Amino acid sequence: MDIQTRKIAFVQEFLKIQNEEVIIRLEKILQKENENFKQMGIEEFNQRMDKSMEDSKNGRLTKASDLKAKVQKWY
Repeated sequence: MDIQTRKIAFVQEFLKIQNEEVIIRLEKILQKENENFKQMGIEEFNQRMDKSMEDSKNGRLTKASDLKAKVQKWY
């Protein structure tokens, strides 16, 4: 299921909610997520890119397959 389909399904389920406390909890979750989101400025972006390039040159990388295997162990 793609993200747009999931959002539509979520909204449809949300509209069925009759319990105000559930809505309040969902609002708090959304507010907290929005507070945690901070747009990155161009300077920070450039610094992160420079660090990433340096890490790559110095072999400080993790293969996607290794990371996937590590994450699988979490479950």
